[in-house]
Amino acid sequence: MAYEMIAFGLFALVTVASSLGAVLVRDVWHSALLLGVSLLSFAVHYVMLQAEFVAAMQILVYVGGVLVLITFAVMLTRQQSSTEEVTNA
Repeated sequence: MAYEMIAFGLFALVTVASSLGAVLVRDVWHSALLLGVSLLSFAVHYVMLQAEFVAAMQILVYVGGVLVLITFAVMLTRQQSSTEEVTNA
């Protein structure tokens, strides 16, 4: 029982910290990575609640689908750095 409480507290801390980081970080790429950590930690919470199917769907749909879509959007819309503009001018 004590190990379950320690594991729950640890993953609750990871969930809250990564969720706050996803909202507060200014870099879009780091925000997307923190969102992935947050979604994975939610899947761990589902496993702790013995809802393995919901955890698997959380990983497949949200982490696998939505996060990959966000990653492609970030990579395709990222602008060139200012140092390349200076050297090309």
